[in-house]
Amino acid sequence: MITAAQGVKVTTPCVTCGGVLVRDIGQFIDGGQLRWSVEGQCRACPNAWCETGAGPTSEEIRRALLDEHGAVRLRLETKEIKETSLVLVLRALRDMSHLSLGEARLMAAELSGAGLVGTSVEMACLADGLRKRSVATTLAPSPT
Repeated sequence: MITAAQGVKVTTPCVTCGGVLVRDIGQFIDGGQLRWSVEGQCRACPNAWCETGAGPTSEEIRRALLDEHGAVRLRLETKEIKETSLVLVLRALRDMSHLSLGEARLMAAELSGAGLVGTSVEMACLADGLRKRSVATTLAPSPT
């Protein structure tokens, strides 16, 4: 099991007092599961909170992490997928992401082609799940 975490601090106006609200946004892997968290605290008033969750991360959190750290591309190690390998990839994608067979086929095609792009934590979690099912992948920085 791999460990990966990524975070960024973002400031916005506080909705309570108009002061500076600092949000600590993060994404991490815990127990093989993709998780996210947001902690916010105003520098001028007592407004503060903490949220955490598991599974897909909101677009706002993803965008903040991608803007700060850039994207990572995940590809299958070999371009050619043999029938037995395809079954492993499809089963892994369906189990990990709760996809339909059609959705898993589209994702498998992306993995064997240009690759999937996301945050480093998202792609590391997916790579780890595929590795556990004997599917070799590569991770590389991505311009998009």
